[in-house]
Amino acid sequence: MRRLFPVTDQTAPRPGDTPPGGAEAGPVGGPPATDTADREWSLQELAAAYAYPEPGPGGREPWLRANMVTTLDGAAQHEGRSQPISNAADMRIFGTLRGLADVVLVGAETVRQEGYRPARARAAFAGLREAAGQAPAPAIAVVSAGLDLDFSWPLFTSPLVPTLVLTGAAAAPDRVAAAERAGARVLIAGDGMGVDPARAVRALADLGMTRLLTEGGPRLLGQLIAAGVLDELCLTVSPMLTAGDAQRIAGGPSVAVPERLGLVSLLEEEGFLFGRYRRT
Repeated sequence: MRRLFPVTDQTAPRPGDTPPGGAEAGPVGGPPATDTADREWSLQELAAAYAYPEPGPGGREPWLRANMVTTLDGAAQHEGRSQPISNAADMRIFGTLRGLADVVLVGAETVRQEGYRPARARAAFAGLREAAGQAPAPAIAVVSAGLDLDFSWPLFTSPLVPTLVLTGAAAAPDRVAAAERAGARVLIAGDGMGVDPARAVRALADLGMTRLLTEGGPRLLGQLIAAGVLDELCLTVSPMLTAGDAQRIAGGPSVAVPERLGLVSLLEEEGFLFGRYRRT
């Protein structure tokens, strides 16, 4: 992996640079290695590159980032799943973003299609999470209006951190009860059947979960964009072409005025581009 942007005297390759060790060389939190070209980055370097903003004078405000992958021709999935268009470096970044987050926000359809399981604790992030006052692993928060979920899945019955379910006030009481019997915590974040994105973010922040990560899917991401609550997009561009009619990374109604984000950093490995964009 190499950094394409921003380019500094530290990131530009120099004659005689020697690639340092591998990604799992030790726990996150130590000093990063020199940023040279074409090598595998350590987890500590990835954690520094994707760190959440520092708290302001009034304390830590919620910060919602998305992590998505797309092919060159705009497909967010192949045969209903994102894994076929990913690669090992993308999965390292995926794990790093989870390792930094308090909670992972995900739509019910993505939970069903991707077979979501509880987030696991990783030894490499243990010290960093403890120092930040975080649980050993991020909670998974499932957004679902109809609660059409199998509450016997391990995601609900055996997570390290209790799974959250965000739904509307009009959700069927028997489904709410089923979620709670399975061990999930149900949060009401909407007046009707659906979930209001701004209320969902606030409900999680009220639980102390301010470092938010969403992994989609496209419908949920589209709702978050339309509501104006997305602060950052971490986007992997996969050097693949799939054609077909796969979804884009965000779906639903278009916004009235396109929102422009600023490029924070751009990494590359094996033709995959890893961009980080923030609201300007």
